[in-house]
Formats: sequence, structure tokens, C-alpha cells
Amino acid sequence: MLITVLAAAGLGGCTGSDSTPGPDDGASGDSGTAVSAEPGRYRTLPEACGAVSRKNLQALLPGAEQDDKVYEGQAAVTYDIDRRDGCRWKVETPSGTRYLTIDFQRVVSYDPSVSDDDRAQETYEEKATAAHIPDATSSPSTPSASSSRSESGGASDGSSSSASPGSSSDEPGKGDKSGKGGKTDSGDKGTGTPSSGADASGGSDESDTASADTAPRRLDDLGDDAFLNDQLITKDSGIHRDITVVFRSSNVIATIEYDQWTTDKKHIPSSQELQGKAQDLADELTGRLNE
Repeated sequence: MLITVLAAAGLGGCTGSDSTPGPDDGASGDSGTAVSAEPGRYRTLPEACGAVSRKNLQALLPGAEQDDKVYEGQAAVTYDIDRRDGCRWKVETPSGTRYLTIDFQRVVSYDPSVSDDDRAQETYEEKATAAHIPDATSSPSTPSASSSRSESGGASDGSSSSASPGSSSDEPGKGDKSGKGGKTDSGDKGTGTPSSGADASGGSDESDTASADTAPRRLDDLGDDAFLNDQLITKDSGIHRDITVVFRSSNVIATIEYDQWTTDKKHIPSSQELQGKAQDLADELTGRLNE
């Protein structure tokens, strides 16, 4: 009887050890220690056409007071306003045409090992590299850059093309349907390098001769990262100065494009004026994001 009882106990112990793995099993332990990267600060975006105050629009678009609808702006086409939103304004006056575009992009990382902020920084640095901003860093690897573009591509294709001020057009009034790449194209056809203040005839505006003030550069005290680009482009149809300000705040990237066109090549659009107004707008938009 004693032998029978011991044998039964031994069989019971063996059966217990072959049962379902306990909490110390290796696979279970690995999954328990996996930690997802933190989500970004922002879950929504401000409504782009309502993000700019009336006072600021009046300063950015002088001469629009006679047509109040100009201040309403034209909303960009987007498929998810919590991921991408933009707006465009245009005013034509005897002294020239001004275009203003703002674009908000909320970056979301679908890789649990990469935070939304890190993915947004990759996207921002791609923009800085494309604009030849000093000290811009390339994306760490091609796959990451690819995934960064693809994760935001659904809405970006629609909104970015509609948010363009149309600066690639040869004539100021005919550029509204062009895409974001317009500036690069127009730069290839004209003098699309950072402005040195020279016009097509070789004359210059003394206020724009300081290349340090017009060269692509990073900006301090604006979001987490920011840069400004200033281009003076001359064409047969006229001359235009294009100011671009891009800043990142956590997982949101905001882009401002502010352009002034004129057919009078003797009067170069003021770099100081346009840059100052674009930076004032950038300051306002950072506040909108934090409301």
C-alpha cells in the first residue's frame, strides 16, 4: 500500500509540472516588460482658417479691408481634420499680390518603439534638410523616413496641394492650383536661391543686402524646433519673395508660407517686413496649439 501511495503522488507531481506555464514563463515575461512609446501631446488640431486673428490677418494682407471675404480664407481639402488641416488667403492690390498659407500636421507613430514626438522630429528634420537649413540632420534610416512619410500620407496629399499659395506660377494670379513643390520649381526657373537683394536688372534694395538676414536659418524660442527660409525669385512676369516658417511643437508641425508678388522689379518686397509678420504669426499659432 505504501508503494502504491508513493507512486500515485509521484505521478501527480509530474502531471502538475507539465501543466500550463506559470507567470515565470519566458515568453510571458518578455511581453510584460514591453513598454510602448509615449503618445504626443496633441490629439487634435486647431481649425486652420480660424487660427489667425483678424488683427493679424489685416497686417498680413494689407488692402483686403474692402473685401471682407478675403479674411475668411479657403480651407484646404483634408480627410481627417485631426491629422491635417490648412487654410489659404490671397489678396490682390495695385502694389502686388500677397498669399498666405498655414498648414497643421499632427504626426502619429504607429511603431510602438518610436514616440509620436520622435516621429514628428524626423519629419521636421526632413523639411529642414530639404530647405538647406544649417545643421539639419538627415533621418536616421531610410525605413524610418519612409514610414514617417507614409503614416501621414493619407491626409497630407490632399491638404498640402490645396494649401499651396501657388508661387510656382509664372503669373501672380494663376498659381492657386499648384502643389507644395511649386517653390522649388520656380526657384529652378528663376533666381530661387536665398535672396541677396539683387533684382533682375542688377539693382538692389539696400534693406535686403544683408545675406545673413535672408539666409535659411534656425529660429530660437519658437516651439521645440523651428526654421525660416527666405527666397527672392525673379521671372519675366515679375518678382516675388517667399517666406517659409516651419516649427514643431511636440507631435504637431506647423508650416507658414507668406509670399508677396509684384510686377515692378524696381521695388523688391521687403525681407524684413515679410519675415517679421510671418514670425508674429508663428508666435500666435503656437499659442493656438496650447489653448
